[in-house]
Amino acid sequence: MMYYSACLMVFVGAYLINITYITVFYHRGLTHGAVRLSPVTRRFVAVTGNWVTGLDPKGWCCMHRLHHLHSDTDLDPHSPRRFGIMGLLLAQLRSYNDILRRLGRRDPDTLRVVSDLDFSVSWLNRKKLWYVPYLVHIGIWLGLGLIVDAWLLGFAYFAGMMSHPIQGWMVNAFAHAYGYQNFSTGDDSRNNTLVAWLVMGEGFQNNHHRYPTSPRFSVRWFEVDLGYGLCVALQALGLLKIVGKRAQMTPRLETAATN
Repeated sequence: MMYYSACLMVFVGAYLINITYITVFYHRGLTHGAVRLSPVTRRFVAVTGNWVTGLDPKGWCCMHRLHHLHSDTDLDPHSPRRFGIMGLLLAQLRSYNDILRRLGRRDPDTLRVVSDLDFSVSWLNRKKLWYVPYLVHIGIWLGLGLIVDAWLLGFAYFAGMMSHPIQGWMVNAFAHAYGYQNFSTGDDSRNNTLVAWLVMGEGFQNNHHRYPTSPRFSVRWFEVDLGYGLCVALQALGLLKIVGKRAQMTPRLETAATN
């Protein structure tokens, strides 16, 4: 029983590391400026982000900004309206790789989307070594299995650390297909409570699409954004500063949302 508890703790710890990079550093920080990373944190994330998550910070930010610019249209890099729920799992990978190629060949229209990010695409992607971080994490998994016979523990580490493709799919698919809307945003964004709980507030897509620069994705009393809690904790540690104005429901909008 203690072994399985340890596996669960390792999975949760690795998952929290991954989701902190994605929802706080990449999403609320670099993409939308809802939190301002300290210079040291910003540089650290730019250097280590690809190694930790397997995803290039600049490429991820570019794809997400394009998603907001073209949400649920034919130009959206990951809309279930285009690709379907299950088809989106592979489509988001293809879109990400296409954006990295466009950044690599210095396509002016693509570079313009992330012109404010003062760092380049990771050398791992520039040298076509995108797979190396995955090999490193697989190596840790295999090392734990071979050296201390802890195969399940190693898998728990790998599954938590490399969880973003599933996180992203749940948000991009289900939170743009199923749920409720607080705001009329002109797209298919929804607030999906289950996804929000599993992906640290990211499931509140309708709120986020209405107020993309808000550091907190929840607006109603029953909505809980755990990712905002991470922002508060990291601010207390001096790693970032919350600068975006928090979104709120107005009485008029709240009445409209419940009718």
